[in-house]
Amino acid sequence: MTILVTGSSGHLGANLVRRLLKDNHSVRVLLREESNNSAVDGLEVEKVYGDLRDLSSVVAAVKGCDRIYHTAAKISTIYGDANFQQELYDCNVLGTRNILRAALETGVKRVVVTSSSAALGYKPGEPSNENTPFYPFNPTLPYEFTKVFVEHEALKAFADGLDVVIVQSWAIIGPNDFKPSRMGQILLDFANGKLPAYTTGGRDWVATKDLVNAHILAMEKGRSGQTYTISSEYLTLPEMMVIFEKVTGRKRPMLCLPIGLMASIGKVLDMIISPIAPNAPRYITAGGLKLLATNQTADCSKAKTELGYQPTSIEQAVIEAYQDFVHRGLIKNPKGVISLNPTPSQPTTTLVGSK
Repeated sequence: MTILVTGSSGHLGANLVRRLLKDNHSVRVLLREESNNSAVDGLEVEKVYGDLRDLSSVVAAVKGCDRIYHTAAKISTIYGDANFQQELYDCNVLGTRNILRAALETGVKRVVVTSSSAALGYKPGEPSNENTPFYPFNPTLPYEFTKVFVEHEALKAFADGLDVVIVQSWAIIGPNDFKPSRMGQILLDFANGKLPAYTTGGRDWVATKDLVNAHILAMEKGRSGQTYTISSEYLTLPEMMVIFEKVTGRKRPMLCLPIGLMASIGKVLDMIISPIAPNAPRYITAGGLKLLATNQTADCSKAKTELGYQPTSIEQAVIEAYQDFVHRGLIKNPKGVISLNPTPSQPTTTLVGSK
């Protein structure tokens, strides 16, 4: 049985591929030649090259596969210009449509589509779950709209007869973060003494190991046409900084700015940068801070009941992320939790320079 994984160069995909290989599956990955594909370097996978936006190359990648994990997505918390928004739509929505169409045409047995908490609605004071409706009239990032449409594409494919399950990911943290993700970059900056400040606000986070487990459980046990939201635990940014201190052995920045002030700074930066470079990736964005300011929480009871999903801790995910960064030489003069024989699933740790 051959399993196709899209998005294998991304954070989730890189960890999912490693888990599937560990479980002795035959894995094929769809890669873009112009992308940074170092996440799969040295792995015993079948590499095929193509573009999700090109149906013919997607069909060629899907042929001969029994199952598909579609984790690929373009993620962004900026608004960008019209061309950027078109690229988001093409990569996320049309790419998903092509994968699902190819799966139908070639007789794939089951597809798990990765969505996001961005596709969920939000009610102050209430946890969000699969039934919390998305409200399109709030100020909404283009990325959020695309994830809503991704789920719509999956449900259309289900109506056409495809066996498909949706997994909604919350903010992810953990090892094998090659690009890295925003929170991975914050951890890197923290560990290297380059994080000048942090803010308040919070949300639910998901450990990579938990998210990978949830995808495998969804493939094995998920009900076709159903959605499962997946997180590990809720943490504020100050609480995350406490974990970072414990894991890295470094002190947090002295400056903690209220989320409202940071959001204002983000808006000003957007006003300054957007006219000049509207599509440039940015460390601080008004859209990203908006997500933190909601303090949105997750209700994963459906996944726990139907899939047997059991979340672990974000602290362990931070340990694994830190260990991975250290062993890839990305942290200078590491002082914290160092793994002598790291594996994503069961790290062995030694505390160096603990306080």
